[in-house]
Amino acid sequence: MIDWNQIRELRSATGKEDFAVIVDLFLEEVEESLRNLENRTGAEDLRAGLHFLKGSALNLGFTGLSCLCQQGERTGTMDIAEIRGCFARSRADFLAGLGLCEES
Repeated sequence: MIDWNQIRELRSATGKEDFAVIVDLFLEEVEESLRNLENRTGAEDLRAGLHFLKGSALNLGFTGLSCLCQQGERTGTMDIAEIRGCFARSRADFLAGLGLCEES
């Protein structure tokens, strides 16, 4: 799930060029965070990784991903395949909807 209002607000606040840089950085950081999550040991270490990912996702309007990370943060467990799948779907929806978002 994508929060398009959050995306419009962020793009309006940063400008089109800086927004593109933010998006690229976000997508790279999420990929790196997902790789790092697979190597985390211990509940606190896992919670810290999920907390970072949750905040990053929420800042860019990836609410579904943020919710999954929040659940894992609360329980100290995660289903990395579910998180990866949610990110892949959200990224596809986000990239497909960017053009529509710019028109509104």
